Amino acid sequence: MKILVVSDCESRYLWDYYTPDKLEGIELILSCGDVKASYLSFLATFAHCPVLYVRGNHDDRYEQEPPLGCICIDGDLYEYKGLRILGLGGCMRYNNGVNQYTEREMTWRVWRLMPRIIRKRGFDILLTHAPAKDMVDCHDLCHAGFQTFNKLLDKYQPALFLHGHTHLNYGRNIPRESRYGQTRVVNGYERYILEL
Repeated sequence: MKILVVSDCESRYLWDYYTPDKLEGIELILSCGDVKASYLSFLATFAHCPVLYVRGNHDDRYEQEPPLGCICIDGDLYEYKGLRILGLGGCMRYNNGVNQYTEREMTWRVWRLMPRIIRKRGFDILLTHAPAKDMVDCHDLCHAGFQTFNKLLDKYQPALFLHGHTHLNYGRNIPRESRYGQTRVVNGYERYILEL
């Protein structure tokens, strides 16, 4: 399956300079958050596949104007063509933002999903906004990852862990791809196409 991952900033290549061939063959679009609702709606209009998303820490506006034609899987275990996708948006709480959580709050979100995760025998893709703890070289509270994501990866070893939030242009040594045990980890900053 050919998947387009988007996160954190709108791709001028896709939006400003769009041509139909740029979405040709894409079978699923996954957003890790912090992109404009109108951008996701644009992708949903021109792609011939579902657009699934989780909320980023700057997506408070989605409450009033959600992306049209897209499916929010934040706090859900969604299945598409046999792929089980677990969606957990938001980041570490650093002020009073709507899509921010303490470690304890994120752990509680995971526990609420646990009966479904167990019933589905795990998941294939973990789709989040924030990374897992110590996965990226960002040590400020806002960009620190969640330990509960590490625990999910350790226990279920999904094929993919897709996140955003830690922009590749921050000037730090932030990888686009890495591995965590058996899991392929991808930072979805701006746009990235992968095969699964």
